[in-house]
Parts: sequence; C-alpha cells; structure tokens
Amino acid sequence: MAIPPLKQLFAELIALPSVSCTQAALDLPNRPVIERLAGWLGDLGFACEIQEVAPGKCNLLASYGSGPGGLVLAGHSDTVPFDGALWASDPLELSERDGRWHGLGSCDMKGFFALVIEAVRELLDRPFRQPLLILATCDEESSMSGARALAAAGRPLGRAALIGEPTGLKPVRLHKGVMMERIDIRGQSGHSSDPSLGRSALEAMHAAIGELLDLRSQWQREYRNPLFNVPQPTLNLGCIHGGDNPNRICGQCSLEFDLRPLPGMDPQQLRAAILRKLQPLAEQRQVSIDFRPLFPSVPPFEEPAASELVRLAERLTGHAAGAVAFGTEAPYLQQLGCETLILGPGDIACAHQPNEYLELSRIEPTLQLLRQLIGHYCLAPAATP
Repeated sequence: MAIPPLKQLFAELIALPSVSCTQAALDLPNRPVIERLAGWLGDLGFACEIQEVAPGKCNLLASYGSGPGGLVLAGHSDTVPFDGALWASDPLELSERDGRWHGLGSCDMKGFFALVIEAVRELLDRPFRQPLLILATCDEESSMSGARALAAAGRPLGRAALIGEPTGLKPVRLHKGVMMERIDIRGQSGHSSDPSLGRSALEAMHAAIGELLDLRSQWQREYRNPLFNVPQPTLNLGCIHGGDNPNRICGQCSLEFDLRPLPGMDPQQLRAAILRKLQPLAEQRQVSIDFRPLFPSVPPFEEPAASELVRLAERLTGHAAGAVAFGTEAPYLQQLGCETLILGPGDIACAHQPNEYLELSRIEPTLQLLRQLIGHYCLAPAATP
C-alpha cells in the first residue's frame, strides 16, 4: 500500500484526537494514533508491536532490521487538552499559513512521526546493518505511564535514542526533574472567638510553607548548574485551599506545589527532607499532615557531554548540546541502556498554546538530520568495541 505524502501524514495524525489529561472528562485513548502509525510502518516493512498500558492507552515499538545496537527514534503520541475557541483554525485540522503548519500536535509532537516516516522511506532499499526502532508512547503529557511501563518491562532497545521533542533543532542533553506534590493538613474547626476550641490547619500550613521556603533556600545554595537558564532548583507554591468562613477556625487546608530538581538531586531524598520538616510540625500543632506526590516524579536527566550521540548531534547541527527546564521521557530510555538525546524541529514557546505550529523551514533540515543519524547508526558498519 502506498504511504501518503508528508503533508497528508501530518494531517491524518493531527485529525486523530489523543488528548491525555488528569481530568477524566478530557482524557482520550491514543490507540487510534498508534494503529494508524502501525499501519503505515507495517506497510514499509517494520515489525510492529503494540503494548497496551491501560484500556485504550498503548505504546508502539516498530523495528526494521535486527540485532544489537541501532537507533531509536522516539516520541509521545498524545497531546495536551485544547480550547478550540482560542484557535484561529480547527485544532484537529492541519492548516497552512505564514510559512507554518498549524494543528494540535504539529510541534509537540505527533508531527515528528510523520517526519520520521518521510525520512526513512527513502532509505529502505539499502541494507540495514543495525536495527532502526520507532517508539511512540502514551500519556507523556499526564502520567508518563507509557514510558514508565516501557522502563519497567526492562527490554533493551537501541544503542542510541533520539526524542523528537521541540528544541528548535538544537540538541539537549540535560533537563530538570518534575515533582508535583500535595500537603493536606487536618486540624479541628471551632468558633473563632476562642482559639482553644480548635486547631487551625491554616496556621499549621503557614508554618509548613515556611519550612518549604527554608528548604528551597538551602537547596538553591547547595545546587547550581550554569547550563540552565534558571541555574538553581525551583520550588513553586502553586495553589492552596482551606477553610470556609472568617468566623470558623480552619479545620482543613491543602497545598499543591511544583519542585524542579537539577541532575544529581534525587527526588526521593528531597521528599524525605520535606517529611523530616513536617513530622515535628504536626506534633507541635496537634494536627495530622499527609504528604504525597500528585503524580510519580520525572527524574532529572543528564547525558554525558562526551557520549557518542551528543558529539554526533553537535557536529551535525552545529550547536553545542544544552539544557531545558521541561521534563521528557529521556530518563526512562536512559534506564534501558540507550545513550539519549532530545532533539526535534518544533519550538517549545508554541507548545501547549493555541495555534501551535511547525515552521515549514524546519522540515528539510529535520529530514536531512534524521537520515544522517539513521545512516550512522543503522546503515554504516557496526562499530567495533
């Protein structure tokens, strides 16, 4: 079966909604996208394996050639939710204007799979000495359950893995971790005229926030990496809810916050440090404190500057590998033994935004880069140890 031209590949992927969201009413299956990709890649001769992670939520691992080593071209098949009223065109319909292709997922990042297919179809008449694997995951924009399931299965992939997240075609070898946490404090409500009638959860939370800010200051003194635009770890107090009326002692209060650790900072150790501050506070204030993650954390990521993939990408793009603040699936591929790099044609500034787009001027350089990487890892003779 003939594979559609590039623009149609883009259009068909964008037309298949695959929103992942923590709100069940907005969450959608990604299976239709995975099955469409598997159909195209299967027609090109790839062996396609669909891994169901949850009902309607799937990963795809498509392989061409066999043996150890090789290259993984990876990305996520889901998108964030969208507000169609804020778009200048239908988010689920590819639209071209101002030298850009607009559509939900054009940049972040279903469009990357269309570019991979376009790049590889011209190379399939050549002998593959090492395998090419194309990986499409589910739920990266919410729980990262697809990448977590892949890492938990422990199946070795390739020698190198490129994740096509939006980096403006500049290689990225480091990113911060992502931790989203929640503190719930339960005290005792009572009449505000007599403080002895209750135990204020809001006042206890005030003390807890003080401890968090002290820890933030401590971590920012201890950890710094000048490769990042914001070189310290960050801790953002995102939202707080508590109490119901001025004349009642607040009986319950909750806080949600975001913590972005640098490479070298262990999320579990950070949680343990927070817990050590909260436990004595609960005793002093005679309240109960529950501290837990809203989602499993995304670990910080760092690929060594001297790794083969980093050096190759720097040579091919002409850019030194840098760092970004957003999280990706890179740590999970790294856990499977891949040298891992983040490098894609989109711009992060338009990701998660109305009128998301891909610059048409990025298409040909991306195709050239992908073919060069495939040539190096899959078509050239295998490197000797």
